[in-house]
Formats: sequence, structure tokens, C-alpha cells
Amino acid sequence: MAEAASQHLALPSGLLELCALVGPPRDSLRGLEQAAQRRGSQSLPCLDPEVLSVFAPPFVSREDGPLAGAGCGTLSKAKRRSFRKKREKAKVEPGKGLPEGPRGPDAEDVSVPNGVDLLALPQLCFPGGLSVASEPKEDCVHFLVLTDVCGNRTHGVVAQYYRPLHDEHCFYNGRPHWESSWPPASAAGCFVPFAVCVVSSFPYYNALRDCLSCLLVHLKLCKDFEVDKHIKDFAAKLSLIPSPPPGPLHLVFNMKPLQVVFPSRADPESPVIDLDLHLPLLCFRPEKVLQVLACLLTEQRVVFFSASWALLTLVTECFLVYLHPLRWQHTFVPVLSGQMLDFVMAPTSFLMGCHLRHFEEVSKEADGLVLVNIDTGSVTSSNDEDVDVPDIPLLAAQTFVQRVQSLQLHRELDLAHLGASTDLNAGRARRRAWQQQLNSQIQRLTLQLLVSVFREVKNHLNYEHRVFNSEEFLKTRAPSDQRFYKQVLETYMFHSFLKARLSRRMDAFAELDLSTQSEEDRIDGVLVSPRRPTVGKMPSRKPSPLRAAHRRMVVSMPNLQDIAVPELPPRNASLRDDIPRGRGSSSSVADVSPRPTYTFKIPEVHFPLVSQCVQAYYSDCVDLLSKAMSCLAPDNSVLLARYFYLRGLVRLMQGELLDALLDFQSLYKTDLRIFPADLVRRTVQSMAGPTRAQAECRPELRRLISEVLEQPGEAPKADDRVKHFELPSKHMGLDEFVRRVQESGIVRDVNTISRLFEALTVGQQKLIDPETFKDFYTCWKETEAEAQEASLPASALAHLDKSECVFKLSRSVKTNRGVGKIAMTQKRLFLLTEGKPGYVHIATFRDLEEVRSSTVAVLFLRVPTLKIKTAFKKEVFEANLKSECDLWHLMVKEMWAGKTLADDHKDPQYVQQALTHVLLMDAVVGALQSPGAIYAASKLAHFDKMKSEMPTAVPKTTAETLRHKINPSAGETVPQAVDVLLYTPGHLDPAEKAGDAHPKLWCALHQGRVVVFDASSWTVHQHCVRVGASKLNCMAMAEQNQVWVGSEDSVIYIINTHSMSCNKQLTDHRASVTGLVVQDGPGAPSQVYSCSVDGTILVWNVGTLRVTSRFQLSGGGLSAISLHGGCLWCCTGNSIVVVSGCLRQELKIDGGFQERSTCFVAFQLVPEQAQLWAVCSGYDDVYVWGLEDLAGPPGRVHLPDCSEVHCMIRVKRQIWVGGTGLSQGRPKGKIYVIDAERRTVEKELVAHADAVRTLCSAEGRYVLSGSGQEEGKIAIWTVE
Repeated sequence: MAEAASQHLALPSGLLELCALVGPPRDSLRGLEQAAQRRGSQSLPCLDPEVLSVFAPPFVSREDGPLAGAGCGTLSKAKRRSFRKKREKAKVEPGKGLPEGPRGPDAEDVSVPNGVDLLALPQLCFPGGLSVASEPKEDCVHFLVLTDVCGNRTHGVVAQYYRPLHDEHCFYNGRPHWESSWPPASAAGCFVPFAVCVVSSFPYYNALRDCLSCLLVHLKLCKDFEVDKHIKDFAAKLSLIPSPPPGPLHLVFNMKPLQVVFPSRADPESPVIDLDLHLPLLCFRPEKVLQVLACLLTEQRVVFFSASWALLTLVTECFLVYLHPLRWQHTFVPVLSGQMLDFVMAPTSFLMGCHLRHFEEVSKEADGLVLVNIDTGSVTSSNDEDVDVPDIPLLAAQTFVQRVQSLQLHRELDLAHLGASTDLNAGRARRRAWQQQLNSQIQRLTLQLLVSVFREVKNHLNYEHRVFNSEEFLKTRAPSDQRFYKQVLETYMFHSFLKARLSRRMDAFAELDLSTQSEEDRIDGVLVSPRRPTVGKMPSRKPSPLRAAHRRMVVSMPNLQDIAVPELPPRNASLRDDIPRGRGSSSSVADVSPRPTYTFKIPEVHFPLVSQCVQAYYSDCVDLLSKAMSCLAPDNSVLLARYFYLRGLVRLMQGELLDALLDFQSLYKTDLRIFPADLVRRTVQSMAGPTRAQAECRPELRRLISEVLEQPGEAPKADDRVKHFELPSKHMGLDEFVRRVQESGIVRDVNTISRLFEALTVGQQKLIDPETFKDFYTCWKETEAEAQEASLPASALAHLDKSECVFKLSRSVKTNRGVGKIAMTQKRLFLLTEGKPGYVHIATFRDLEEVRSSTVAVLFLRVPTLKIKTAFKKEVFEANLKSECDLWHLMVKEMWAGKTLADDHKDPQYVQQALTHVLLMDAVVGALQSPGAIYAASKLAHFDKMKSEMPTAVPKTTAETLRHKINPSAGETVPQAVDVLLYTPGHLDPAEKAGDAHPKLWCALHQGRVVVFDASSWTVHQHCVRVGASKLNCMAMAEQNQVWVGSEDSVIYIINTHSMSCNKQLTDHRASVTGLVVQDGPGAPSQVYSCSVDGTILVWNVGTLRVTSRFQLSGGGLSAISLHGGCLWCCTGNSIVVVSGCLRQELKIDGGFQERSTCFVAFQLVPEQAQLWAVCSGYDDVYVWGLEDLAGPPGRVHLPDCSEVHCMIRVKRQIWVGGTGLSQGRPKGKIYVIDAERRTVEKELVAHADAVRTLCSAEGRYVLSGSGQEEGKIAIWTVE
């Protein structure tokens, strides 16, 4: 059964793709000594290398007997096992010599993995040529990167060594040959070079170098005819080593005498790093490193040079790691042999490496190349021409230089205080730990460089329509950085980077960007009003006149290319110049501790390599992995997942498909990030009928099989194109106008854009022409640019809060308090006086009593004047605003109305939205330039209109109880309903940062989106955690680091509270998960009860994530569960069932207390009064039963003006009921607070504009309510 399956299943390869022996051809060795004697010992001949033997997995199959595999895989009669049907070939018997006939690759006999070019391989193994030596030379290693026609890369490590030419027999294909034509004994003075090349899919440069070093020790001690056997055994060992899964688990293999470590990648998005990342920092000064990075970021044609073949690959690979998560997508050939030099004439971008001896030749023959000399640390250009390579932005570059200078790059200095290690492997482990620490620091500072350079890209993205406003982004860059960004924005690398940003990929860049954001920037990211520089940032901003002129000239013309930008002196115009040294904002690297790593030692491989030995090796692996798993702490899911992955992989290689699927099913629940979905799908599809049926009989595998098979393997790829913003060229209706405005980044809210559409189309056909849109866009951007360049005198800064921003400045006007400009922030109005710059306070919006527009007589004219009266001043402020008067009148009244609403509803977003309205008014008036412009702008005075038309006061009880409101849908195009709320208390955990120990509010929105707030400040902690794509029904905190989320798609998702990611899924339910309950009590085991709408209840062990028991309630409709008194209380629509072991008590809705058909919506247990409280659909009463007599008639608590109930919670001795009711004749979301002892409604709170959908308690001090889609906000209420 397993054999049949493996014939159709392409098993994952181990570390080895192939191993090749390369050396001189047989014929060239004939007469070698005679030629040497004729030419002299100093002039031995150069030979053309060729592939002598190829060894590729698998090296054993089930048909192999004890003698199988004795023949070597030669090129003439290669015997390579493949997944295809085995061909019957005549075997070459040992000792019979080579068959006659021409040599060369035989397509029928040799199947080369991944399309490795065997014709080019000899040149790459001997890139400097194959020369016979008159004396032995030291072994040497170099590294290769091989790329196939599809762009897939494999990695090679080549070890060269020399063997003497003996008098009896010569090494060739592992066989002795006694022929009279071989050289006499004097030929022992000739030493012939050979190379062993290991090709792997993974860049294990250090590990494979160590492995080859161990192999060479054995090759030097063996007979010539034993060489092939040793190489084949070596290759077979490597082929059996699985590739470690992403994460902290590294694999260790004993190669004798070395313990070789194969490190894993940090996460699925990261590359494998098995090299010393500080090598470029030893070869180049930091300024030169930046120049090379600039060449790569702008995708130049770059050639590295060195006298060391090994350094070519290692240094270029380090630079590519520096770019992560950006990826070099062009040609990459770090080692070019002498015959391949014409590759550097390619016209497209590439990254190549040549020996230093070819430097002059390449420099003269090719134009437009960047030449990087590793040995001298220089960066120049070919033909002495300056290549157009711009500099990395100055501030980011200076900070990078200072951080590099603070690194300790010399191990001897860092470890000088330690004693000498007397154990070889212990000394290597110490050095590896030091290198791991240094690699982490270097990765951190290069990633910091990229974040500093590209952080503000996200401010110019529109995620809904996948638009990048490149022109607006460029306008925000300093003139000296324009050339760099213009070139980078045109590269494939940056285009892929944009795709990842628009897809909201949480890679290393996004994680560092988020973790290093200031609190102010974090808040700005969700504000609905446009961004402006805050007062706190103004003192540090030093705008230059040239930069201001640059902004003024280009900001209003987004699509025109004929604007002349003031030229600045080019900084580092030549590649030979260094960037100036300067003081940066941070001169040291943060002490970055590498993540803790663990090792798993792979068992020994036994020889001869027959199927029994291989199966014994696999069995040893499974036993060791099982033993390691049994020793793990229950909460160590990180390591457990890696062990599941490896054991499943090994069992797959064994042919134990069912056991492998069980391990993968456990992995699916433990860490979804490393789940090999494609491999599991192919495993299931390859199963024979009986095996498949056996798997389907197991409930735990049935769901896994359905999951992997239902995933669309050939689904149409989602549109991930990146569009660039362009001004429209045709007339637009409302829908098209909404899209265009959202793409521009001005406003995202659909309702606000609809009001803007009405304003721009007043008195005309409901279409907006391109010219009007262009004028509006230009006015908006000009105002934005002016605000960015605004500076305030110190006297004004001293009176303003650091969080305030200047949103609008008037022209210079005459007022009754002096001449100057009126400034508007989100809090106040003030006057910037002229002459001697000063600050005159006008009013805060909270203190306004009256704002009116009138005229005053000045000589013979009537001048429009704005009059502002405040509550605490008798004097009325007057400003002769002239033509600006009507606009300022509208804007001040809108801000006043917004502030009033914000104070009444405890919702600061009213002020933010009022600011948006004000700035839109300004842009509309500037764009229309017509007598009706003010009337058009009045269409945007939304809050002022609400205040005048619907002056509904917030009820006193509501105002006193309401503490604050927050909006989880901020930044979305439309509000989203709040489906579930969960409060988790703060705690100190060594695994968390200090900021992460704050209490959190988890908010479930539509389509599996969870927003996390810091409950100590009510600011957004995590913008979005994705948990599936369906509606979320329930949440619960299981232990301190897990939040469980039940979904409509029948899956329980587990969010890690440390990483804020969802990598675990529980798929045992078959219907929508509707309830989650954590077992209380300090002595209770860690268990979670979950229920689904079909009546299934599962009990989970939190540590193992396994179901410990399950039971089924008949009838279905199960909507909620609760634990009390050792019993499980279940709400099943028309009944409440109490389950205690095998005993069940049921409370049914019958004619005794209801007049029409209904069902239970929610229930709460009040142990202090021994009561059960419940609400029913369509009723405005709350029903109360005594727990001792559930069969008796219930008591009732009437909810006045209630039309529907959705949720209910118990807080201390109160019952809070949320639903919909009438307030002042209008339907509103209402909350009823009931005293549980007296059974009376204490408070009736008008909570939201839409229904109250969910309630949760925060430590008994606050209650949080979430509203429906019309409002989509969360209210925070004080509990008395």
C-alpha cells in the first residue's frame, strides 16, 4: 500500500540535490609526465575538467538487495533512482573497465535534478582553470549559485583537493586500470586537482563546507578506487537529512569529526542564513556598503571582483540578505569562469562576480557597469564613466554608518575574556553563538535602514483599490533625495515591495515599522482627518527655502512633467565619493538578543545503504522525535510544531502515510504557518483506495482531508497589480468619483465623499468634469503643502499642546486685537500677530457662544467681518476677513458643532471628522471660484446642520455613565458592525515588551478581522489580525498568551497575544462555533468548552489542543454555554439544557410565560441570588427563574421602550441588557442596567445610533458595548 502510494507521490527532497565529482578526463592524463618533463616542472599543462561521476538521490529503493547500490553513478552509465518507473539497464560490473565509445551525458540514463547544467558545472568547479601541480596544494572551497531557465536558484559548495598520480593505477571513476600506457613511478611528482560539488536547494554554505571538509579527510586516506564509494556514502547521508522547518529548531548531524549544524530560517518569509553577515563590513567601509546597496536598490548592472572565489559568493549573498524583505529578481551569477566573461555584456540588470585578474578587461570592454572590488573595498564604474547611481537618503545613511561603527566585528576582542576551549565542537558552538548574535544585530540595522528609507510609502497607498500615489510620495521627499527615489520607484524590486504592502503582508519590514512607530504616529494611522505636523514636531523641523520652493512649484500639478525643479548640488555624484559624516538621530545599535534556538540531533546513518538500514534510520528519527516531544512542557507549542513537522516528513519517507497525516493534522492545529498544505494535498491524492478509505474513517483526518482538497489548487490568482494614481480624463458620476477620491488619499469615508459630490455639483448635472476634479485636487494639495511648511514662533508654541496641528491659516487681516493671521487647530482659534511675532488667544471651540458673519463700515465701504463671542469674555472678537469671511464663518461653526458633539458623546472622532469637512470646504471654494462656492461648501457643514436641525441632547443618565467612545472602523470606507468584544487584563510576562503588558480590548469586525486596542489609553494596538474570512461569533482568553475565536466557518482560531498572529486552528466542529467558555478556578485543569450550532459540545485541553471529551445535544440551535456549579448550561434556541455528566435537566419555553413563538437569545446565571436570567427574541421582558425550581413560573423585568434584545451580561450585582429601543421617538441602540436584587431597571442608556450587538465587562469597573453597522463604534461605560 505504501509502496504504491510512493510511486505517485513526489516526496520532498532532503538537503542534497546532487553530488558531482569533477576532474581531468582520462585521456588527458596519458603522457602527463612526459609533457611535464618536456615543459619543465614549473610549466605543467592546464586541462579541461569534466564531470566524472554524478550521485543523486534516492540511493536506495525497496527493491534493493544487500548488494544494490554497489555500482557508482558514472556519467557514461549512470544509475540514478528517480520517482519515474525504473528502467532496466545493463550494469557495469566492478573491475571490468569502462565501456568503449564516446563519453558524454546520456539523456536516457541521467536525470539531473532541477535542471543543473552538467556542461557548465566543470567550468564553475574550476573557474580559474584546472592546472596540474608539481607539489601538493592546500584544499580550498568556493561557493556557487545556479539558476535554471525558470529563475529557480540552487546553491553549490565546491571543495577542491589534489591527489598524486600513482605508478600502478590512476584515479578515474573509482576503478583501477592497469595499462602499459600509464605514467611510470616518477609521475608521483604530479598532483592532479579534483573537485567535489554538492548542490542543494538551500544556501547552507557553512554547513556544507564543514561536511565537505569532513569528506576530504576520508578521501585523502582511501585508495583511488574507493573514492567513489566514499563520495556516494557521503551523498547518501546528506540526502537523508530533512530540511528543518522555519522556526527556532536547528538540526545537528555528526559528520565525524565535526558536529554540523543546519540552521532553519527564522520564519516562512525569511531566507536561510548560514553565512557570516559581517564579511562585507570587514571588506568595505560603511559608506561603501551604502553605495553598493544603492546600486542594488536601483537595479544597476553590478560586477563584484576578488582574488578569492569564495568571497565572491559569500559577500554578494550577504548584500542580498541586507535587502530582505526586498528581493533581487534579476540575473545572479556570483562566480563567472574565464569562458563566461561575455555574460557581463548583457543589457539588463544583473549581479555577477569575476576574478580580480579580469578587472581591467571587464572595465574596458563593457560600459555602464558598477565595479565592486572586494579586496580593496572600492566601488567604481567601467570605462571611467560615472554611472547614474544616486545616494541613499542622507539621514538614513548617517544613522546606518553610526550604527555599523558601533558593532563589534572582531570575535577575538569580544571573546578575549574567555578561556580556550579544549573541545573542538564546543569551541565551534561558542563561535556560532557569537556569529548568531552579530548576524541578528546586522539584520536589525539593515532592516532599520530600509524602514527609514521606505516607511512613509504607506501614507500614499490606497488599499481598497491597490493604488500608489507615486507623485505625491515624491513631493514629500527632500530635493537631494529625489533622484534616488525616482530610480527606485521604477524597479521590479520596489514593485514587489508595493504588492506586499498593499496586501498588508506582515513581514519583517511591517513588523519593525509597527514596533518602532511613535504613539503619535500610531494614532495618526487611524485618524479620519488629514495629517498635519504637530506642534511637538515643529521645533525639530527646519524647512529649507529650496525645499519650500520645490513644494510650491510641484505640489499642485500632479501629472505635468514640464515643471522645472530647482537644481541642488548633487551629493556624491561620483561613485568614488563618500557620503559626508554627520550626526544622526541614533548612533548605536540596540542590544538585539537573538531568539533562543534549539537543536535536534539526527541519528547516525548505517551502512551498507540498503532498504533495511534506511528504514532503521527513519525509525530512529521517529523514536528520537517522539522522545523529544514527550519531554516538552505542555505550553511549548513552538517546538512541538517543529517536531510534528519533522516526524510527519520522516513517516512520509517511510511510507507510513496515515501516521504522517496524523502528525500533519496535529501540526495544522499547532502552527498553521509551517503547515505543508501542498505536500499534504499530494499525499492524500496519491493514496490508494483502501488507504484513503481508512483515513476517511478517522474523524480527525476527515476534516484535514476535506480542508486540503477543498483549497483551490488552480484557483484564479487574485488581482495583485499596483496601480498609480492618475487624474481622471472623463466626466464622473458618483460611484466613479468615490473611487477617484479614495485613490487620491484625500478621504476614504463614502458618506463624506457623497457630500463632497453634492457640493461640487450644486446647480448642475450630477457629473463632475475632469477640470473641476483637477482644480479641487490642486487646492487640497496646495493647502496640505502649506501646512507642512508652516512654522510658528516660539511664543505661539508655548501656548499650544504638543498634539495640536495648524489646519488653516487666513490671509493677513485686521482685527480688534491687532493685525495678523487667524490660525485654526483642532482645539482653538488664535491670532499670529505681525510685526513682532506674537500669540493672541481667540477662543477654544468648547467655549464658543456665538459665531456670526456681518459687515462693518470702513470709510465708504462695508467690509465683511467675522464676530466670535465666547463664554468667559465680554469682548467680542472681530476680524475683517473680507472675501474669506463667509468661508471662515462656515468652518468655525462646523468645528464648534463637531466639538459639541464630541463632548456630548465622549467621542473625539467628531472633531477629526469636522476637520475633514472644514478642509474640504476650503478646497471646494478654492476650486469653484464662483459666487455659489460658499453655498456649495455649506453642503459639507454636516455637523452644523445636525446641530440646527436635530438638536437632540444626550440624556443626563447616559452622559454621566458614558466615559468614552472609540471607532474600530476608523480608516475604513464604511463603518463595520462590532460582532464580539473581549477584554483581557494586563499582566507582566517576560516574553512580552513593557507596552504589550497593558490590558487589551479585542474587537471582532466583519470577515474575520480583529482590531486590538490598548485598554489603558484606548488607542489602537494592532490594526488588524486576520482570522479566516467569515463572521466571528465568540471570543475567550485561554491562558495568558492565547485568545480563542469561534467563527461562522466552524473553525476555532487561536491568536498568540505576543506575536498578534493567528497560526493555530481547531477544526473539529462541523458547524458554526457559537460559544466558548474557559473553566474557572485556580486548581482546575486548563480546559475550554466550545459549542457549535448543530448541538456539538467539545472539551479541549489547552496545552495539547486535543479534545478530551465531546457530547451532542439533540435539536440543534445551540447558541451559548456557561459553566456553573460543576454543570454546563446550554442555550439551544427554545430551551436551556443543564448538563451534569449523564444527567440533563431542560428548561423549555412553553405557553406558561409567552404568547407567541420565540426562542432564547441570551441567558446569565446569578449565583448570589441562585437565579437564571434570560431574554427571548421579540420580547421586551427579562425572565428570571430560581435555580432550585426551573419548572416554576419565571419573574419578569420589563424593559421600557425596548423593541429587540441582542445581548446580556452580568456585572457585579447588575444585569446589563443591550438591544434596540426608542429614544425621543427615534430607534436607537439602548442598554438597560438592572439591579439583580431588586429586579428593577436602574438606568436606561442611549448607547448608539444602531443596535447594541455585544457587551463585555472590563474588570467589573467598565462595560463596553459594540454597535451595528450603521455606527460601528464602541462605547465605554462606568459601572457604579
